Amino acid sequence: MPQYSYAEAGDRNKVEAAMPWEERPKAKTIYELVKTTAERRDGAPAVSFQILSGPKDKAETLSWRQVHDKAVQAANLFRSLGVGENDVVAYILPNCNEAIITLLGGMIAGIVNPVNPLLEAEQIGAILRETGAKVVVTLKGFPKTDVAQKAHAAVALAPNVEHVLEVDLNRYLTFPKNLIVPLIRPKVTPTHKARVADFNAAIAAQPTTLQFPDSAGDRVGAYFHTGGTTGMPKVAQHTYGGMVYNGWLGANLLFDPDDVLICPLPLFHVFAVHVVFMAVLTAGAHVVFPTPAGYRGEGVFDNFWKLVERWKVSFIITVPTAIAALMQRPVDADVSTLKIAFSGSAPLPVELFHRFEEATGVTLVEGYGLTEATCLVSCNPIGEGNKKIGSVGVPFPYTEVKILHVAPDGSVLKECGTDEVGEICVYNPGVYVGHTYTDESKNEGLFADGRYLRTGDLGRIDEDGYLWITGRAKDLIIRGGHNIDPAIIEEALAAHPAVAFAGAIGQPDSFAGELPCAYVELVEGAEVTEEELMEFARKHIHERAAVPKYIGIVDELPKTAVGKVFKPELRKQAIARVYDAALAEAGLAAHVEEVIDSKKLGLVARIKADGPVDRAAVEHVLGAFTRPFEWVD
Repeated sequence: MPQYSYAEAGDRNKVEAAMPWEERPKAKTIYELVKTTAERRDGAPAVSFQILSGPKDKAETLSWRQVHDKAVQAANLFRSLGVGENDVVAYILPNCNEAIITLLGGMIAGIVNPVNPLLEAEQIGAILRETGAKVVVTLKGFPKTDVAQKAHAAVALAPNVEHVLEVDLNRYLTFPKNLIVPLIRPKVTPTHKARVADFNAAIAAQPTTLQFPDSAGDRVGAYFHTGGTTGMPKVAQHTYGGMVYNGWLGANLLFDPDDVLICPLPLFHVFAVHVVFMAVLTAGAHVVFPTPAGYRGEGVFDNFWKLVERWKVSFIITVPTAIAALMQRPVDADVSTLKIAFSGSAPLPVELFHRFEEATGVTLVEGYGLTEATCLVSCNPIGEGNKKIGSVGVPFPYTEVKILHVAPDGSVLKECGTDEVGEICVYNPGVYVGHTYTDESKNEGLFADGRYLRTGDLGRIDEDGYLWITGRAKDLIIRGGHNIDPAIIEEALAAHPAVAFAGAIGQPDSFAGELPCAYVELVEGAEVTEEELMEFARKHIHERAAVPKYIGIVDELPKTAVGKVFKPELRKQAIARVYDAALAEAGLAAHVEEVIDSKKLGLVARIKADGPVDRAAVEHVLGAFTRPFEWVD
């Protein structure tokens, strides 16, 4: 059992009353945490990875002693390559055991920078330049993935990178596949000057005892980018203290050393790294990573419940999009070892919550966190505690949450009362006050009252102290000066039995500036028309101004790697649709070729003529909208 009960809202106060955070015994550095867990848990299983999703496919399990030794070897290697405490080791990897070893070794030697391998080379290169990475760990060319190609192209755009270390996933395959890969492996020819070496061979040559003094105390140990799919990403700084705090929460409130977690989330995201792995590391528990692509991996959803049975999983880590996919498949295995499923990254529709608990008999707990706060902020009570569906629970011990109205410069205009909506502002040991982003200019106005991190999320706190997220401040739909929370639309549409997920945004309108619209993804096999959904929306959205003017059914909503609906892509689709319709109605031979994200102007429609066209007339029609446009020849 976890050290502390977290079954009711009052338990957080009991934990805080027992001892101030500063006085609690805890590791001061990541190496100290790895070392003490290895001494305590030694040969116990720590991390398991299987490259294929089948319940009988080959898997590699590392013990806590092996994790310690390999992490130390990696740290020694990075130091030998010139990485000091203020230098950066980036990894551009899918999930694999080498990602865990690089994560730990990078933090022990310097600062680790996990990078999303799904990004394009230009975005990856921008991140490598922003962080000043000296060493990059990535894949060796491998079939059915272009990670290696993109990584080397990105390094060519980042002259600060001096060394590239490659991981060959072929070692995880069995006969005959491991013989075929070398014959069909894509050849990657670097165009950069960085030295290239084999990661596993390089760390194997290093000793398993640390060859340099551990850090004297708290410092920045990780960089996580918070964007990168368009434009220049922001890079958040995470301290040892913040990561230790996240690990402490998981290990003391959520699970114990005997638990087995299955985590099909990517190891470039804080959910998998801090919420899951740091907690596993602190507790000395066991975590399973199925396939390099996690939930996106071939066969993972089809085999998921069988994997739970194989590993005797007690704790599922998931996101709403994955829950929706799992609910379209039967629970076809023995899942009696399951105790809890933890969902985060996006609000969970009420209907989906009920579907999951009815199908599995497993308690589903929602939580909330964000990259800028290292991660964890709140969660619903565990076990038999009062879980308010739709809420993200009560703040964790040592976390302060305030609902505020804040001026652009960070001065507090008003502290909101019970159930009053405002911006969620947070302080806890994971908040690096004044220095959240590497770019200091991006920290201006980020802290309310000089202390509380402004999350950009809108929310309220009810009379029992439960936190409710009502939307994103930047996601507000502004219809003729009237603010509309997209969550109102999304929750209503998600209640329809045919709808798996919904994303609501503002589409351009020449009169109101924006009008609400929505895109939906259906449950597999379900049938419903856009007209039927519109009628459903009119009946269930009680704010008249929030009823969408357009509902589109798509095969799959665009999503981030951790399952959030990616609204910038929806906005692009809406701009193109509305502008094309306006041009067609005016009888003008032109169309939207693409919508791009400009650093200065935001989303810009690029217009292309389909033949001879009156450009002045096109500009007159499109000039009625607030979104900018430009011609492309």
